[in-house]
Amino acid sequence: MDKIANSQLLNLSGKTAIVTGGSIGIGYGISSRLAEAGANVVIASRNSEEAEKTVDELTTKNGKVKFIKCDVASEEDIKKLVIDTITAFGSIDILVNNAGIYPFVTLEKLTTEVFDKVIGINLRGLFLCTKYVSEQMIKQGKGGKIINITSIDALHPSMVGLSHYDASKHGAWGFTKNVALELSQHKIWVNAIAPGGIATPGTGGKTNPEFAAKIPMGRMGEPDDIGKVVLFLASEMASYVTGSQIVVDGGYLLK
Repeated sequence: MDKIANSQLLNLSGKTAIVTGGSIGIGYGISSRLAEAGANVVIASRNSEEAEKTVDELTTKNGKVKFIKCDVASEEDIKKLVIDTITAFGSIDILVNNAGIYPFVTLEKLTTEVFDKVIGINLRGLFLCTKYVSEQMIKQGKGGKIINITSIDALHPSMVGLSHYDASKHGAWGFTKNVALELSQHKIWVNAIAPGGIATPGTGGKTNPEFAAKIPMGRMGEPDDIGKVVLFLASEMASYVTGSQIVVDGGYLLK
C-alpha cells in the first residue's frame, strides 16, 4: 500500500459529502470543515432559510456547497436526495448522519407522538440515509465513509427527560456497529462520533456554566470540535478505522 503524503491526508478534493442537518450548530461545523478540505458538500435540511444562508456563506469561502430540501424521516425524500446529489456532483463518497432532535420530556409526560418523532428523525432517518447512500456507494465501487453523530447518551444517560433521545442514540450506536460489519466487504467504513455538551443554537448557543463545571476540560465544546473529528474520519487519516465510536466530550464521561 503506497504511503500518502501528510499534505494529502486531509485533502477531500473530488469527494462529495452529504451532511444531514448540515446548516446550523454541529452540522454547520461539519459542513464547514468538509468544504474547506475540498469536498463538494450537500446540506440536507428541512429548513430552507437556514440552509440557504449556510450555502451562501460557505460558497463565498470557495466551497462547492448545495442545499437539498429533505426530511430524513421520509423514505421518498431520501431517495430523491441521493438522485439529486448524483445529478449535481456525480457521486457520493461521504455521508454524515447528523440530523437529530432532543426535546426534553419526562417519561410521565412523554407521548407516543413525541417518542415516534424522535425515533423517526434520529434513528429511522439514519437508517434510511445509510441504506440508500450505501447502495449508491456499492454501485460506484469506490468504497466510502459513513459517519453517524450519536451522543454520550449512547453510552450513559446525561439527564432526566431524554429517555426517547437516549433510546434513539443507543439504537444508532448498535446500528453503526452492525452495518460496519456488513459494509466492510465493499470498503465502506462506518463510524460514530459521540458529542458531549456542545454550545449550539439548541442550547442557546451559549456555554452552560453549571454543565461546563462538570467537564474536566472546563468548557463546553464548539461545533468545530465535532467538525474536526468528522474530517478525520472522512479522510485518509482514518483509513483503518471502522465500527468505532469516538467520544468528544471534554472528559465529561470520566466523571
